Amino acid sequence: MEKPTTRSYKVACLKLTLILLAIWAIVSFGCGILLRNWMDANLPSIGHVPLGFWMAQQGSIICFVLLLIIYAICMRRLDEKHGYSEE
Repeated sequence: MEKPTTRSYKVACLKLTLILLAIWAIVSFGCGILLRNWMDANLPSIGHVPLGFWMAQQGSIICFVLLLIIYAICMRRLDEKHGYSEE
């Protein structure tokens, strides 16, 4: 039988992973594909490039890298909170 802290750790880890995956899907699929034409027409440009095109080419990649950094920081805090830190 698992300790309550192990179960709560797994639940928190899964919740964090699903939230970050949902953000990644919304940004990459939503902004890069579904909303690209609307963003091009209604939102300001970045430099000389429409925002929808920029999100499809660069913005989704930058968002993915930021999500990786956020995941690493949050998992370190979660590990320390539940006693799974490496120190």
